[in-house]
Amino acid sequence: MRADLEIIQQWIAPGGHVLDLGCGDGTLLDYLQRERQITGYGLEINPDHITECMTKGVAVIEQNLDTQGLSNFDDDSFDTVLMTQALQAVRRPDIVLDEMMRLGREGIVTFPNFAYWRLRWYLMWQGRMPESETLPHKWYNTPNIHLCTFRDFEALCHQKNFRICNRMVVDGEHQDRWLSRLWPNMLGQIAIYRITRGD
Repeated sequence: MRADLEIIQQWIAPGGHVLDLGCGDGTLLDYLQRERQITGYGLEINPDHITECMTKGVAVIEQNLDTQGLSNFDDDSFDTVLMTQALQAVRRPDIVLDEMMRLGREGIVTFPNFAYWRLRWYLMWQGRMPESETLPHKWYNTPNIHLCTFRDFEALCHQKNFRICNRMVVDGEHQDRWLSRLWPNMLGQIAIYRITRGD
């Protein structure tokens, strides 16, 4: 399992009801079903990933967040709503976050940090849009249309009065090194946030 997913699974209460937006091949939901006895659904648009979810016994709904939204779910339907490395690929991340907080008691979001030092270095020396393990596409065919940084995300949470309960950092395959915690916007490759509605 990816390093960010290893962290996330520790934040999910056993027996919880979970919605995973952009669930991919269902790896995380499959693990949570087996190890944490959660119930829930994944939303996905990639047909191959949907097939893999079904093979694993993960309940998956084919649904496009950009065109269909989440109006088919009632308020407070889930304990946790997940979105792992997909926020940057939707047209309106701010609206998706609003919907996550409408549907769940808490949200867990991960995304590639565009202020990561290797990306800054690449931009400075190459003068081109960076490519990396977490951002492997060319500028013209990338699904990532709204890249952001730790600071960008935290400013949006503040604007929307969402409370940040936990913030973790993944630097490649390494979880939450002290230097990354000290300077997450510079040294964190993947941002991991656990958020709730503000009081």
